[in-house]
Amino acid sequence: MNNHQATALIRSGQQGRTGDNSTSATTAKARDVRVANIAAAKALADAVRTSLGPRGMDKMIEGARGDVLITNDGATILDRLGVQEPAAKMLVNLAKSQDIEAGDGTTTVVVICGALLAASQLLLERGIHPTTISDAYQSACTEALRIIDSIAVPVSLSDRDELVKLATTALNSKIVSQHASLLAPIAVDAVLHVAERRFIESEATEAPPQAVDLSRIRIIKKLGSTIEDSFLYPGLILTQSVVKSAGGPSRIVNAQVALIQFCLSAPKTDIENNVVVQDYAAMDRILREERQHILQMCKKIKATGCNVLLIQKSILRDATNDLSLHYLAKMKIMVVRDIERDQVGFICKTLGCVPIAGLDTFTADKLAKVDVVEEVALDSGDEKIVRFVQGPAAAATAAALASNTNGLSMLPDGSSERPAFWTSLPAGTSNLPQTMTIVLRGSNQLILDEAERSLHDALCVVRSLVRKRSLVPGGAAVETEVSVRLGEWAKTLSGAKAYCVKSYAEALETIPYTLAENAGLNPIQVITELRNRHVRGEKSVGIHIRRSGGVVANMLSEHVVQPTLVSSSAFTLATEAARMILKIDDIVVTR
Repeated sequence: MNNHQATALIRSGQQGRTGDNSTSATTAKARDVRVANIAAAKALADAVRTSLGPRGMDKMIEGARGDVLITNDGATILDRLGVQEPAAKMLVNLAKSQDIEAGDGTTTVVVICGALLAASQLLLERGIHPTTISDAYQSACTEALRIIDSIAVPVSLSDRDELVKLATTALNSKIVSQHASLLAPIAVDAVLHVAERRFIESEATEAPPQAVDLSRIRIIKKLGSTIEDSFLYPGLILTQSVVKSAGGPSRIVNAQVALIQFCLSAPKTDIENNVVVQDYAAMDRILREERQHILQMCKKIKATGCNVLLIQKSILRDATNDLSLHYLAKMKIMVVRDIERDQVGFICKTLGCVPIAGLDTFTADKLAKVDVVEEVALDSGDEKIVRFVQGPAAAATAAALASNTNGLSMLPDGSSERPAFWTSLPAGTSNLPQTMTIVLRGSNQLILDEAERSLHDALCVVRSLVRKRSLVPGGAAVETEVSVRLGEWAKTLSGAKAYCVKSYAEALETIPYTLAENAGLNPIQVITELRNRHVRGEKSVGIHIRRSGGVVANMLSEHVVQPTLVSSSAFTLATEAARMILKIDDIVVTR
């Protein structure tokens, strides 16, 4: 071998070693990135895991300004944490997606995703490629959805009792669970009322997302009294008070309602200006012109037939002044001011009016006709509301509220049967508002805020049932059944896919394990009994936490159920998030 050949051989060997080192470094970096992402996601999942289930613990979150929040809602907890890690942010968005899609199961979807990532880490350590794990997870998810559909029980939207049990299950894991018997019927009645009739009356098993528009249900919170005094009202209720400083009316029959977005006060210039008045004659002329200007505005409003005026809040100047209130009171026009911008859409949907931006466009065709508009006391205290009585249903509700504050969902005798006026008036009649207002009462702001979040989850759960009309048993029965059947299916597979599907199945046992652990039960003993009964074919068996001591029982018989959409959405979203995190091999920071 000559010197030239020896030199070439040495260079070739050096290049080979350099290429191997580069590949090894790239592989090590990808491994470190996956390990870091999985660790961040697992840490976030562990943070909310203790709040899963009816016996889950609550979290107290203190904001930067010292505000305190107490909740066990997974989406709310994650949203307030201020997560900075990119992979952990994906779990925050995962909980938000579940909240939008199904309204419930936000903690479950995060715990499942964390368990899948923990199982994938063990598979990665065994040398299985991330793409292989990702593809196997997708196959397992598809099979899991098929298993969920096989154990789902069809339900009719006309079966109100079953719907109330469904909403009760969603509320049982909340702080306000002791008030589920009141809030669950409210949620059911509200959703069924605002849902489009063609989807409600259809025999189809599925409906599009637009079948229920939850923006037609408004929740208002009034501090005072207790949650037992919360009620449901068909139509519009405003928390603003009627302006009576000038002696204006507080009750109008055959009302013509206008919603205006301009001010009834003296005009101002667009920029800062000073008007210098040198004598009393000029001052009198200014005041006379101001009175004449405001009087002409009030006369034009009165000429359209308007007798109830809703004025949107203004940040530039006063919406009204004493002079305009005086003229309006003389004209017997009721005034409610400081209407918030986010209330405008709901008011227009309820009353059928059009917002009026200026006096030039103030015409009679933009007014809404309402039977009665009146200010009433909410209870024996000083709290008052303005309610719009429109149609027989609202009139009957107003009469019922006179002797009982529990609104639509309760009769004066305290029973939970539907009032006669409710069943006799199907939604869609021309004189019945297609919106609902829920008035929540509470002894403090923390309870009110948590009751609002809990009620929103219950509304979303009922909406999920309208979209997909079937139920599955709760108490981790679905996760256990899917875990057992996927384990059996994995035995029929071969190669790395079998290991991945088996790991997917084992990861699902985290849900029953966590439920039992949070309830103070022996998780190993509970899971063993649960798995054995599912192997014997008892598909609806789950953990009944609310039974004394906690038992494994048939969840359908115990009326612990949830919409199929909640479970299927949780499996789909958790699997997608886990697959996405698995396939990340590098983090590139851009400025």
